[in-house]
Amino acid sequence: MQCVADKHAEIRAEFEKERAHLLERIDELTVGGEIDLDFDDDFADRGQVASEKGEHRVLADTLEAQLKLVEKALARLDEGTYGTCSVCDKPISAERLEVLPATDRCIDHA
Repeated sequence: MQCVADKHAEIRAEFEKERAHLLERIDELTVGGEIDLDFDDDFADRGQVASEKGEHRVLADTLEAQLKLVEKALARLDEGTYGTCSVCDKPISAERLEVLPATDRCIDHA
């Protein structure tokens, strides 16, 4: 049986890998926090550019939200509260953590 410290080290490694991936994707979509599409100002279809910028902004926002969840989960690992519901302080089921590893709530408080 795997000890808790080993399991948490494994979980941490997965979260750090996910964080690096998310940061890379966000960096690909943005420059200084702004969406950067490689079109000049004279591009013929400004509507298409605006639409694509909107789509990229939604994607970047989604990735940033996922990054926040991962960073909060890493903080809970550091604090020793990972796997404990932030509402009732009861353990979160292993099944739930397997499906949603970054969750901070048990199924009753989801």
